[in-house]
Amino acid sequence: MKITTKRAKFTNPLYLESGRILEPYEIVYETYGELSEERDNVVLICHALSGSHHAAGRYEGDRKPGWWDALIGEGKAIDTAKYFVICTNVIGSCFGSTGPMSKMYPEDRPYRFRFPVVTIKDMVKAQRILLSKLGIDRVHAVVGGSMGGMQALRFAVDFPGFVKHIVSLAATHATRPWVIAFNKVAQEAILRDPAFKGGEYDPKELSQSGLNGLAIGRMAGHISFLSHYSMDRKFGRNYVSNEGLYELFGRFEVERYLEYNGYNFSKWFDPLSYLYITKAINIFDLSRGFDSLQEALSRVRSRLYLIGFEKDILFLPEEMKEIKDAMDAAGKSDMAQYYEVKSDYGHDAFLVETDKFSNYLNDILEERL
Repeated sequence: MKITTKRAKFTNPLYLESGRILEPYEIVYETYGELSEERDNVVLICHALSGSHHAAGRYEGDRKPGWWDALIGEGKAIDTAKYFVICTNVIGSCFGSTGPMSKMYPEDRPYRFRFPVVTIKDMVKAQRILLSKLGIDRVHAVVGGSMGGMQALRFAVDFPGFVKHIVSLAATHATRPWVIAFNKVAQEAILRDPAFKGGEYDPKELSQSGLNGLAIGRMAGHISFLSHYSMDRKFGRNYVSNEGLYELFGRFEVERYLEYNGYNFSKWFDPLSYLYITKAINIFDLSRGFDSLQEALSRVRSRLYLIGFEKDILFLPEEMKEIKDAMDAAGKSDMAQYYEVKSDYGHDAFLVETDKFSNYLNDILEERL
């Protein structure tokens, strides 16, 4: 599979939902497959909070492939022998697109806290501008899970008719207090870590030692990404074999798992990006600017496929059903379909248990439904 990674630079201002502007800005993106002569085979992939533009395949020397490699590639659900697949890194992230640690033109120092708050709407607007620059005026499908699913829904409302098929997995139409509460734990842990230095940290130092506050916040996040059932199955009450049960800091396997993932994460993800992206997730509301969700969805001209996961405790499957109900109420029942994946894994099932919905996704793209 041919992987191409590029950087697009924009000098025209990006007008943000907040009223502020971002100028200039850059978007890093990755493509797989070949664009057809008619330019009608484009599938846009939208990543989640900690994801990036590297959705599939391997770079030289990689131990792991891109985060959705199980779905993207020749002969897979999103077949790169047929589709031209694009995945962009969202603005505000830390993997190449303009974010809080980017240089603030014309100064030679990073934005840090001077970076404007960006929303999911802003992220999608920037992607739409990129696609236009690439000469793409129509997209076969937009597919994303979690925060990526929020982006897919924004495409449906903000750019009616631009996308033929919208596939939103494990998302919501408006972020609820449960999710905001988990993100608050992370925010407080980051801000109150002395090594964060009020946002004036040295990123090179953090890449070596990590940031304890971000690690703790990520541990809280991991709890919400799983479920009671998957934790029981994965860890049970197993204790780390060489640590004593009656040692105060002896650990259960689940504790060691949280520590390992949390502290490693803090070495490769930027804490300011984490603050900005979780803010975008917190304030996401598809109906903002409209009188109701129904009114917002009345703009939709794409076919909407809403995929929930049975034991997802972060974004409950009923939140996806509410979008389907609002589409029905808007007189668009024939344009929306809800599909629930039987899984007890939890929120991260959209990344881990792809075999449970890959055929359904392929049926959507191949227009067999």
